[in-house]
Amino acid sequence: MHRYCWPILVFVYAVVGACVIVSPQLHASEVQVGRYSALRALPTVAQADLLSTTITARFPERIQTVGEAVRYLLQRSGYRLADHPVANSVTADLLGLPLPTVHRNLGPITLQQALETLIGPVFRLVLDPVHRLIAFELCMPVPGAAYQQDSSSKVEDLKDGE
Repeated sequence: MHRYCWPILVFVYAVVGACVIVSPQLHASEVQVGRYSALRALPTVAQADLLSTTITARFPERIQTVGEAVRYLLQRSGYRLADHPVANSVTADLLGLPLPTVHRNLGPITLQQALETLIGPVFRLVLDPVHRLIAFELCMPVPGAAYQQDSSSKVEDLKDGE
């Protein structure tokens, strides 16, 4: 080789070596999406936890009750409302109530927060993630409320010898 080529080759090797050292290394969980950018190949929070999806809901006029609104929200969520035999009479009464006008437009809000808003603070959301079912349960008895407690939820105290 010519003696003038050595400095050029040394310079080229130095630049290439620096580029290799400076360039970020992709990890197994990253996917290159552009020349200089990469994204982690992980599910989003909403994909991992279906009820954490952020929604904006505007209920059509045909939706008149809280139960219809709950079913409308759950349509594409992967979850469904538990059957009526699972729910007690108080929950059935809640789902039959008229949808308040202030609840006709919700969001942006997570799906879970929207469901909790519709049912109010007296009820709590009960999840069955295995079967992707939701139900509602009364948090505490409300003094003066006229309702019948479901006989299947009564607990009998058994004493020794009985």
